[in-house]
Amino acid sequence: MEPRVWIIGADHWTRAALRAELIERGYDAVGFVHLKDAVAELVISPHRRPRLIILDLQDQSVDERPLGTLFGAAIPMVAVAGATGAADARVRNLAWAAFLRRPLTLGAIADAVGRLVRIPAPAR
Repeated sequence: MEPRVWIIGADHWTRAALRAELIERGYDAVGFVHLKDAVAELVISPHRRPRLIILDLQDQSVDERPLGTLFGAAIPMVAVAGATGAADARVRNLAWAAFLRRPLTLGAIADAVGRLVRIPAPAR
């Protein structure tokens, strides 16, 4: 079974392209537009929790409550931020598994996922 990775990002095209890249690399990638949507999925279906969450901070309302719920679930999280998001100390200083700053490629984000979540070797 492929490791599940959630992508939370407001931009449809970026989210879709990253999802396609991760699927190509062997992950079960699932996209969400808003942070609250991912939290709702975690509450409704805790048995389908991801191994990693990527949160694109651009155009995202970073509310402490849903963010706290995700961090409280002990799921490693990767932040992707531009200059504004990276400058926000209350966001920057959270316990991210990785904090990636733009400009960067979708491949660089997928590489970070690969360092944090290994794809199991195929059974022989």
